[in-house]
Amino acid sequence: MFIVTVIFDIKAPHIKEFVDAVLLQAQNSLELEDDCHVFDVCRSDDSPARIFLYEKYADSDAFDKHLQSAHFAAFDAEVAPWVAAKHVDTWIPAEAVK
Repeated sequence: MFIVTVIFDIKAPHIKEFVDAVLLQAQNSLELEDDCHVFDVCRSDDSPARIFLYEKYADSDAFDKHLQSAHFAAFDAEVAPWVAAKHVDTWIPAEAVK
């Protein structure tokens, strides 16, 4: 498995628009990508403008395909003006590190 976490800080006037768009992105990823197994969208309890994504893919190639998909490109272009900051990390299960 290949895990991706993303933290977005969204410009205040665009929080609802962003949440709507990212929820659709999650749905599209799960429905259109066989190797996308989890796509959770969470919002900070302390800071409504901070959005956290937890995504799980079969492997890094599956994530690369996700980044090249039409639905990702459309989402990325739509939300770019609303994003104040974005931080992406990738992870592998600890068992793979042994």
